[in-house]
Amino acid sequence: MSEHSRKIPIAIATGASVVLLLALLLVLHAESKTNKVALADGARPVSVITAQETSYRATRHYVGTLRPWVEANVGPQFISAYVETVLVRPGARVKRGAILATLDCRQASSATKAIAQQARSIEMRQKALADEAARTKQLLGHGFVSENAVEQQQALSESQEAQLQSQKASLARSNLEVDDCALRAPFDGDIGERFLDPGAFVHPGNTIVTVIDRTTIRMVVDVPETDFPFVAPNTPAKILVIALHREFDAHLSRRAPSADPGTRTVHVEADLLNPSREIPVNTTAEMRIEIGQPMQAVEVPLNAASVNNEKATLFVVDGDAAKSVALPVLGELGGSLFFDPAKLKAGSQIVAEGRAHLKTGDKISVHDSSAPAPQEQAATGITGKAEAR
Repeated sequence: MSEHSRKIPIAIATGASVVLLLALLLVLHAESKTNKVALADGARPVSVITAQETSYRATRHYVGTLRPWVEANVGPQFISAYVETVLVRPGARVKRGAILATLDCRQASSATKAIAQQARSIEMRQKALADEAARTKQLLGHGFVSENAVEQQQALSESQEAQLQSQKASLARSNLEVDDCALRAPFDGDIGERFLDPGAFVHPGNTIVTVIDRTTIRMVVDVPETDFPFVAPNTPAKILVIALHREFDAHLSRRAPSADPGTRTVHVEADLLNPSREIPVNTTAEMRIEIGQPMQAVEVPLNAASVNNEKATLFVVDGDAAKSVALPVLGELGGSLFFDPAKLKAGSQIVAEGRAHLKTGDKISVHDSSAPAPQEQAATGITGKAEAR
């Protein structure tokens, strides 16, 4: 066998050995990257916060509507006619008795004149019959007429008197219709809305404009029946006018003595003086009422707990593990929950991020730790007031 022929098997064996060696190295490299520890046994990365000591006072928050002290829908009450003029627009300030709109009442005016003339005619006939009855009665004493003739004459006079009174009543009604043609402001106030323009046809009960009195504003809310003891008249309250982004001090003015049968809510009102008429009506407002006295509490961000009814479940750091605890909640304010210091100690480490996949006893590794900033914002559903210490 030639030397060249002997080198071929050697080269093949050498190549195969190199390939097998490379494959072995790749397998060993892959095995070294494989995690031999079960994920359930590993520490879970979480972020924690520190429960802060603070002061808490229970409050109630209600959302309601700002209503004017009085409001009138101005329109015809007795007559149907075309609108001739509308002299005001929304925002106009009017005095009591000022003409707001007029109707085309030519037919009503003509009918009133006709009724007045008829009444005058009846009055003249009644006067003549009354004089004739008086003269006839005088003749009765001298025996020139019978008693029956006197009675008939007296009856005719009284019949004319009744017709006269009936015609006067018709005239008074017609005068009311004529007066209804000039629509006047019932009190000093502002024009709230304008519904119709000249040329529209209106019937009794239709509204042309509305007049509102804003010198006093009524904050109207309906509170749950369970809060009845907290909304007694003269109770101090804070009212946040959403349209102005301003808060006003007030006292509850009145409380309904019974709840609504359908909603089981109690109607409550608080009056706000508004001499400058800066507060708009029919807008939203929030009312806050403080209850009881301030108490010591521990504050935890809302996103670090799961709230169910009056209890919250959160994870407390216990060494290198997480422990689930369910604690009663004193209240909620903005983005914070408040607990009794006897139930949760200030300074406790609470799991914030990563708590969704935790259970009691899980190992944790903290990758971010920060203390919550006090939150002072108010929102619907607030049940407390906190003061950072």
